[in-house]
Amino acid sequence: MTEPPAETAIGAVDLHKTYKSPRGDVPAVRGIDLDVRPGEFFGLLGPNGAGKSTTIGMLTTLVVPTSGSARVCGFDVTRQSVEVKRRIGMVSQNNTLDTDLSAFENLEFRGRYFGMSGRDARRRADELLEMFNLTDRRGAEPMEMSGGQAKRLMICRALVHRPEVLFLDEPTAGLDPQTRVNLWEVLRELQKDGQTIVLTTHYMEEAEALCDRVAVVDHGRILASGTVEELKGSAGADTVLTVAYDGPVPDDVSGLRDRDGISKVELSDGQVRVFAHEPDGLLGELVALGSSAGVSVTDASQLRPSLETVFLTLTGREYRE
Repeated sequence: MTEPPAETAIGAVDLHKTYKSPRGDVPAVRGIDLDVRPGEFFGLLGPNGAGKSTTIGMLTTLVVPTSGSARVCGFDVTRQSVEVKRRIGMVSQNNTLDTDLSAFENLEFRGRYFGMSGRDARRRADELLEMFNLTDRRGAEPMEMSGGQAKRLMICRALVHRPEVLFLDEPTAGLDPQTRVNLWEVLRELQKDGQTIVLTTHYMEEAEALCDRVAVVDHGRILASGTVEELKGSAGADTVLTVAYDGPVPDDVSGLRDRDGISKVELSDGQVRVFAHEPDGLLGELVALGSSAGVSVTDASQLRPSLETVFLTLTGREYRE
């Protein structure tokens, strides 16, 4: 079996995870290769159920791979899991703070867990609370904190032992837009200080704002990877036009598939989605086709080339919730 290179922050080769169920095998990850460099902000993007969290679970030793290999900070995630755990920090989707402890105590106890002296753990806790603007919540219990404050505290806790790699699994899910943007600023500062960060998210704008490189994942496979600009180029960066009618999609819409400048046409109940390199005039034509067929347009949208349209071009459908 090929081993990932030891000098990368994270390396994975042909990583698989299949779960057993009464109905048979359920493949969650189907052969993922990764190469994350030290100091990089790397994003795993995709809809819910794409395999992102399972991949993170394997890289953080919480999930045992079915096959393939992975190294984090040079250590094998299966054979050297203790060494991996010492070098990573993890922030999960759900609030895992100890609700019986104050914010300060959550951090102090984590430091002691990783072998710090009481004095060093307390000093580190105060340092992180100040860094993340939580000093005034020092004595608050997690249930007394807002969602954004609790998420920042979870990141603080993950950083107590100064990990080489920080894993963030959907860190802004459920947060309001202002809190999300504020958290982005915190993460940018961490990377400026040299922190390697791996982010899973289904917010495309989040990945565009933060990540040096991204990998689009769906059905347990990587569909494309690279910088945002590289993905736009390799995926065609189509403009996506979506039109909904108050009746069946006109038959003539199917003929658009053969036209130059149009890479894909998808039809569903009363709706058409067209992926086009040259979208000028196309929206008006779709309206006219509907009128000729006796149906009216009830909704229309146009997405210009972006990481979101790359995702739609690759998968051919909207995000799953």
